[in-house]
Amino acid sequence: MAEKTGFDPGVPCWVDLEAPDVPAARRFYGELFGWEFADLGEDAGHYTMASKGVRLVAALSAPTAPGPAHWTTYVDVEDAEVAGARAGAAGGRVLAGPMRVMEAGSMVVLADPSGAVVAGWQPAAHTGAELVDEPGTLVWNELQTADLDRAFYAQVFGWGWAGQDGYAEAQVAGRTVAGAMPRPADLPPEVPDHWLVYFGAADLDGDVARAQALGATLLVEPRDVPGTGRYAVVADPQGAAFGLFQG
Repeated sequence: MAEKTGFDPGVPCWVDLEAPDVPAARRFYGELFGWEFADLGEDAGHYTMASKGVRLVAALSAPTAPGPAHWTTYVDVEDAEVAGARAGAAGGRVLAGPMRVMEAGSMVVLADPSGAVVAGWQPAAHTGAELVDEPGTLVWNELQTADLDRAFYAQVFGWGWAGQDGYAEAQVAGRTVAGAMPRPADLPPEVPDHWLVYFGAADLDGDVARAQALGATLLVEPRDVPGTGRYAVVADPQGAAFGLFQG
């Protein structure tokens, strides 16, 4: 069990889903992952925390801007304002913020030079996911892009890079924290460059079948990564894509 009380700067620390029908999203992810939910109320825009056991793992909310349902990756930052300024200087854009989120912390939503959206999170009361690397929790974050601008991520999040041309590994203090790969050839052109969130699976094929029975669409069939594990990619009933990974 990988319990967390905080993350180092530069490490992906949180994910949330924006979906038009939050009650439907609660039913889907509750059935699939066994999540329980707590609506933070009107003052918080009904931001809804998802937990596994008693530990926070993700969140759901209504859309904050027009667009399809989607998962967002948050990276721990020391200063959200500085992250926003660095993003602009590195060829990216600030889409929202920096803004204070009550007592939880501060956030800034960024687009990298190719348009992939990622957020910076400066923690205060909320430090991020409290359980990771378990079935039904965050296990990986992966950029799929037509143009990997390593300089943007190095400048904004302090990442170093390893891996190879076909699959780059983002590193913090020599530790791999995320991945980046070229856009898959079969990805429809209307799908923008994006960050894909992966959740752990104890039984990948069983979880894929259960997701489909709950209304999900299979985007990438289960396949092996030699020496690493197996993965698949699905879209939930509202169209938000996410990965499943069994190590």
